[in-house]
Amino acid sequence: MSPKHGPALTVLNPEPPSGDRQDGSPLFLEPISAGFPSPAEDYVQDFLDLQRLVVKNQAATFFLRVSGDSMGGAGISDGDLLVVDRSRPAASGSIVIASLDGELTVKRLRRRDGGIFLVPENDNYSEINITEQEGAMVWGVVTYVVHKL
Repeated sequence: MSPKHGPALTVLNPEPPSGDRQDGSPLFLEPISAGFPSPAEDYVQDFLDLQRLVVKNQAATFFLRVSGDSMGGAGISDGDLLVVDRSRPAASGSIVIASLDGELTVKRLRRRDGGIFLVPENDNYSEINITEQEGAMVWGVVTYVVHKL
């Protein structure tokens, strides 16, 4: 790369030494700065298996792809992948997957005034009072959101 384009970025090869196979990708010891740049450390702390990180209860976990923009204020966008755990309790404030009239939706669960509501994170959508919906059911709690940049 020519000097007028700035210095080249060197990518280190974090392969395990002597052919030892590790499951997952390298997890470096030092966190990366989101503010001012900091000196990089070359030390691999461990190997990260995303499945092991995001799935706490294999039998109760499933994945869904988001369609729509009702949860944009919560950082959930169209096309994102959601990790959902059916074994976690759906507390007020949790982001949940709910079934309404046989269709799934993702919303924030709110309990107030003796009712249970599914609240979008986009002002263009209305909240849903699920205590008035026949057959409404919470399927699970969203634990992680994966989105592509």
